Amino acid sequence: MKNITVATQPFSDQRPGTSGLRKKVSVFQQPHYLENFVQATFDALGGVKGKQLAVGGDGRFYNREALQTIVRLGLGNGLKKLVIGQGGILSTPAASCVIRKYGLDGGFILSASHNPGGPHGDFGIKFNTANGGPAPEKITEAIYQKSLGLDRYLTVESPDIDLDTQNRFMIGEMAIEIIDPVSDYADLMMELFDFPAIAKLLQDQDFAFLFDAMHAVTGPYAEEIFCRRLGAASTSLINCTVKPDFGGGHPDPNLKYAKDLVRIMFGEKAPALGAASDGDGDRNMILGDNFFVTPSDSVAVIAANAHLIKGYRKGLKGVARSMPTSCALDAVAKELNIDCYETPTGWKFFGNLLDAGKLTICGEESFGTSSDHIREKDGLWTVLFWLNLMAIKKISVKEIVAAHWQHFGRNYYSRHDYEEVDNKAANQLVDDLRKRFERLRGTRFGSLEITKADDFSYLDPIDNSLSKQQGIRLIFKDKSRIILRLSGTGTSGATLRLYFEKVEKNPAGMNLETQTALAQLIKLADDLFAIKKITGRSEPTVIT
Repeated sequence: MKNITVATQPFSDQRPGTSGLRKKVSVFQQPHYLENFVQATFDALGGVKGKQLAVGGDGRFYNREALQTIVRLGLGNGLKKLVIGQGGILSTPAASCVIRKYGLDGGFILSASHNPGGPHGDFGIKFNTANGGPAPEKITEAIYQKSLGLDRYLTVESPDIDLDTQNRFMIGEMAIEIIDPVSDYADLMMELFDFPAIAKLLQDQDFAFLFDAMHAVTGPYAEEIFCRRLGAASTSLINCTVKPDFGGGHPDPNLKYAKDLVRIMFGEKAPALGAASDGDGDRNMILGDNFFVTPSDSVAVIAANAHLIKGYRKGLKGVARSMPTSCALDAVAKELNIDCYETPTGWKFFGNLLDAGKLTICGEESFGTSSDHIREKDGLWTVLFWLNLMAIKKISVKEIVAAHWQHFGRNYYSRHDYEEVDNKAANQLVDDLRKRFERLRGTRFGSLEITKADDFSYLDPIDNSLSKQQGIRLIFKDKSRIILRLSGTGTSGATLRLYFEKVEKNPAGMNLETQTALAQLIKLADDLFAIKKITGRSEPTVIT
């Protein structure tokens, strides 16, 4: 093994987004590109000599090659120890679990989450800190600034290591431990949920359950937890083989891309509960028999019923949601007399609140829900929560949600995504809206009156950091909302997201089809924003 210093030049496009650095695979395959970003991260941390990190990913194309690169840079930079998921596999929730359980200094997660994989797909890398959560903005900004001035990286000349055998060994002064990527996470789930009750439910011949891993990282986790530990039949799982291109699919658990699951759940004799998770295992979709649970409703139902679940019987410290997520969670918090925090989109914004003991449950409309057990959103945790709740209540998914609506009111809610929109056009749309705020306030459109028009800003109550321009908000007198923001998770063009919410307190009005209930808001948004004209699209890419 030979230590070497490699001369390099900075890349100008390595500013981490909402969830790390995401680019096309071909971008990461450029000479020095990945090495520069990893070295910039090490430098932003003040060096890693004597530190211990975890690394793993979602199994997508280029995962293994990137991991070997990180091993070499770790050696070159004096890293004390690397904990690696066997086969290079480690779901995002499991990575957070491992970092926290073993007291590591952080870790790299190799994933572009729900983005497509394969040689022509996307790749991503993000750094999680010692609390197990995504690096906060002050660290990601430091990484970017280091990347702009980078002129060298430290690595070694050495052969690839064996990733496929659980083992402990030394290379030079660095310890490497190849661990079972599933066991620590599965053990944690057993602490939080009543596995005997869930097992009884799953083995009931009258109860059918179906989980779709979408050929992504949760396949091995689902097999261990649902089949081996809970006794579910193997036929309860579909698409559980991890594939570098996710089987040619788009590993985003929503009504458009989870086609196999949706076809079954909205067909005849559908299972009682259907669920899916995404590329790296942090997102989820929950379905009942011919029934879709919006993520906004899911986190509200979870918070309202957490006291029934083994790991949460002591009650909730507080709850939080991202700003675009519906206000259904707020109504639960009000009844429970606990705080409900509204943060920008991005799980990292929950981190300070969780570490300060202000939160127990948090969620985002983008199919992410979790608790203070880790510092990431957690797809399988959400599925287990719903299974545990059904085992207790002994009623259907639809009946659970309907009862929640009757008690708290229904927040009709939908997100319309316009993907790969021209960046210039998308940014111009947002800039034009900001200039119109004063004119929009107090304006009436039929029965709708805008009482607030702004660009959401967030002052972190823990560290007083300020995050500006986090999404355009139009809030109406009847508490309806239209939100518009540009997403930071795509790699081609801009993703324009529109969110619509209408609050219904009258039980007689709670059974409308969602898009019908929101039709007035949807039309108003098109009239105000000229979305179809600007994007050239007659309809959204995805509606959830």
